[in-house]
Amino acid sequence: MRGVPLAILAPVVIAAAPAPAPETPRDILIQAAFQAADKATALALIGKAIQRADAILMTDPRNREAAMQRGIAIGYRAKLTRSRSDAQMSRRIFESLAAADPNDAEVQLLIAGWHLDAIDDLGGLVARTALGARHNVGQAALDRAVALAGNRPFFAGMAALMRIRHDDDDVAAARRLAEEAASAPVATPLDRLMKRSIDQVLPALRTGNGKAAQAIARKLLPFGRVGT
Repeated sequence: MRGVPLAILAPVVIAAAPAPAPETPRDILIQAAFQAADKATALALIGKAIQRADAILMTDPRNREAAMQRGIAIGYRAKLTRSRSDAQMSRRIFESLAAADPNDAEVQLLIAGWHLDAIDDLGGLVARTALGARHNVGQAALDRAVALAGNRPFFAGMAALMRIRHDDDDVAAARRLAEEAASAPVATPLDRLMKRSIDQVLPALRTGNGKAAQAIARKLLPFGRVGT
């Protein structure tokens, strides 16, 4: 190969290199929820995720993952834009997925998040009146998600953060869940992300400082960097 101009070799190298895998709707939504620095960036990513999910569903209407991520994206858009119609649409998607598979831990977590996030964003009375959000329904779905997920850091960690966000006196339950998340093995990128988050909130929980833990949890949950 000596003496062959680099300009000739370059296309061969590029052709031989594997093409990067396209971003999935899930990948894009992780960026939107946990990495976007402002609302405009987050909304642009959410729109991109919806487009990707719609494209998948056009060719595979029964693709459960695409339907789930589409529901998450619409729910995220509702959170950032205060859209009642988007909120209701995302709830219908989650409930349809739960009806098809009641033992899907991720869908149970989404239902929990739908109810509990609405209450946190709007207050209990407004969330219940305007959207039909119920704390007891959300909490039951949250407990079910953790039970179904087994030893997954993401689920126990999310439950810990949502519990202390809702009630800064709920330190014991939040700490128990956070300790479970901290000691559980990592299976996915979301697990890894959650373990880093739990490392930030555990010191406050271990010292019984519920108010500090609550403030940290708000920043660690989706769009905590952006504000809504």
